[in-house]
Amino acid sequence: MSRPSSQSFVSRCLNSRSFVVGGLMTGFLLSCAIISLFWTPGEVYDITIADRFFAPSASHWFGTDQFGRDIVSLLMTGTQNSITVGVVAVSIGLFTGVTLGLTASAQRGWVEELIMRLSDFSFAFPAILSAIMITAILGPGGVNSIIAIGIYNVPVFARLTRGTANAIWTREYVMAARAAGKGKFRITLEHVLPNIRSIIIVQITIQFAIAILAEAALSYLGLGTQPPNPSWGRMLNEAQSLMFFQPMQAIYPGVAIALAVFGLNLLGDGLRDVLDPRLSRKR
Repeated sequence: MSRPSSQSFVSRCLNSRSFVVGGLMTGFLLSCAIISLFWTPGEVYDITIADRFFAPSASHWFGTDQFGRDIVSLLMTGTQNSITVGVVAVSIGLFTGVTLGLTASAQRGWVEELIMRLSDFSFAFPAILSAIMITAILGPGGVNSIIAIGIYNVPVFARLTRGTANAIWTREYVMAARAAGKGKFRITLEHVLPNIRSIIIVQITIQFAIAILAEAALSYLGLGTQPPNPSWGRMLNEAQSLMFFQPMQAIYPGVAIALAVFGLNLLGDGLRDVLDPRLSRKR
């Protein structure tokens, strides 16, 4: 029996270092969020001034902050917030942006021009600046920060979807489908969307990382998640006045943000290799 010319999906996943490392780091992030729903090593919302600035120990693995709260517990619970914001905000951008991109590619003409010009206008504002502007108008809060980050994600997915879908519309099998009498909507669902799915999946991981950064920045500025809910960005804000005598208060959430973003970027890079093996062979 001849050996298959291409590796199975699972084999490609295991052979991709980026996918394995990124998957483990992202899995650890998800595990912390899930575990913190049921258990944390210490109290998250109770303020005990007598316990402030405890050194790392068996009862407080990373010590306590200026309010006597357990830092590990704050980091674990803050993971919930980061993941929630990332999932909801990216979902808003994904479904809205992909729909607009597919519509622009299928309809062409003034519809495509209108959607793309609106996307160009949105890209004139960087992610953080757009989020700051929207939360400044709507007011600070977790829900408004999700809306702000989600709105920024819309043109990203719209432009990506439209560009890749345009290439699919020129393929022979799409032309054959049109000759067979299939409508644009059916062709989009049966031929276009399945062939650009892998590119969109990779982009999701990238936008997830950007959403975590944006949420942390908004919380740091006081426009994101509000007290008493834990947030990595607000932990950084609260620690900035303690940098000279308690620097670890800022290092812990900073490292958490960096590892989360790094893990998602590695996962995205690995997915790119796994879903399109031609790219890995070119490297």
